[in-house]
Amino acid sequence: MEEIIKNSIGRHKEALRVLENQADVIKNIASIFISSLKNKGKIIFCGNGGSCADAQHLTAELVGRFKKDRSAFAALALSTNTSILTAVANDYDFKNVFSRQIEALANSEDVLVGISTSGNSENILKAVIEAKRKKIKTIGFLGREIGKLKNLVDIALCVEIDDTPRIQEIHILAGHIICEIVEEAFTI
Repeated sequence: MEEIIKNSIGRHKEALRVLENQADVIKNIASIFISSLKNKGKIIFCGNGGSCADAQHLTAELVGRFKKDRSAFAALALSTNTSILTAVANDYDFKNVFSRQIEALANSEDVLVGISTSGNSENILKAVIEAKRKKIKTIGFLGREIGKLKNLVDIALCVEIDDTPRIQEIHILAGHIICEIVEEAFTI
């Protein structure tokens, strides 16, 4: 047990060092969010599995509140409407569950954040391609296996380690930092 604890904490510290080198990327993402929200756009998140939970978590921080009482920010996670997810997966294919929603709900002032530790999730790749078609800014939260998504998105936050749980922990930390920057920009 102690070895697992020590190794997990050590890997988390390693991932934190990787994130420290991403400060400019975090600032750029926060600036894109701020610009989108000031122009009446939405921040749209998508992910699978643990990344789906991260997408929902960050959406809640923006719509609800992070640290300060303020007006709600327009944000949504594409994984929350089970009727849409199951209908699109059944009638088309699971790889279309996010792109179909981008087609229906997104506009050019929005931002799409695709969260994928592998960078190869087909449904996220298709969502980013649809967002690009609609001239929407795209961001990827990625891991070491940065895959195809890195070359599709406008900005990639890459946590280049080979430990999925640690990558996901850093994605949430980066997301929280971005939420704090965004919240501060609207409450000054």
